[in-house]
Amino acid sequence: MTYTLFIGNKRYSSWSMRPWVLLRALNIPFDEKLNFFKPTARQPDFLAFSPTGKVPCLYDSDDIVVWDSLAICEHIAEKHPNAWPIDQRARAFARSAAAEMHSGFPAIRNECSLNVALRFEPTTPGEDLQRDINRFNELFAEGLNKFGGPWLAGKDFTIADAMYAPIASRRQTYGIKLEGPAQEYLERLLEHPAVQEWVQDGLKEAGRDPIRDEECAQGRKVLEDLNQ
Repeated sequence: MTYTLFIGNKRYSSWSMRPWVLLRALNIPFDEKLNFFKPTARQPDFLAFSPTGKVPCLYDSDDIVVWDSLAICEHIAEKHPNAWPIDQRARAFARSAAAEMHSGFPAIRNECSLNVALRFEPTTPGEDLQRDINRFNELFAEGLNKFGGPWLAGKDFTIADAMYAPIASRRQTYGIKLEGPAQEYLERLLEHPAVQEWVQDGLKEAGRDPIRDEECAQGRKVLEDLNQ
């Protein structure tokens, strides 16, 4: 059975982006079910397909339903082991990096929500956001140095890279600056065909949420709206 992946707006949904990019990058067939957010905190319509009322949600068969981005990626890896690095050391690093993205980096989530269409005037990061940026610099440099790149855990694109794909888009949206190899890694990640496909789809979406756009701005000056 082909996977069915339920996702939210490609303009806004960073959690949906992660398993979608993984499936595309690995050329794994799936059916996409796009559901636009309504301008409310909760999405009760999503309960029709998701136990939590959140996206993403993956259907593998009539009786296998997987929710949560990292759980979906792990489930995909059961049938497609190349979703993780083959080398044990690289796999351990990739798993740790993916889990750190899943549970950490609260400042960039709170201050720099995903928005593939807007470009903001860069501002000086506060203490919390700078802490996240410093950790990105350390983490990406470690992976690239240990495993030789071009991807985070070696020569192949894996779950670890998919988990950080929204960070590549956020870097562009908010003008975030990283150090040498880390900056180059995110630029390379943004140009990956699967990531670019997601971004370009997001730019074409008719569904917009003014509340989410305002939450992204947080008083920043909008330099460009690529949907206009």
